[in-house]
Amino acid sequence: MSNVIVYSKPSCVQCTATYRALDTKGVRYEVIDLTTQPVDVVESFKARGLMHAPIVVTDTDEWAGFRPDKIIALAA
Repeated sequence: MSNVIVYSKPSCVQCTATYRALDTKGVRYEVIDLTTQPVDVVESFKARGLMHAPIVVTDTDEWAGFRPDKIIALAA
């Protein structure tokens, strides 16, 4: 299974939904708070079109927002 990193923000509803979906599918992940990251990290996400939290990064994919379709594919 891929390494999974979830870049999130405090009090983010879509982030919480993503955690729950990953937990339900048994996917292990690391959480990194976007608000503690250097500006260049956030800007690099924006440059790639990842404009809102959560930003999920795996070995082979990345996406922004709550994406149950991507989580199902990741867990398969």
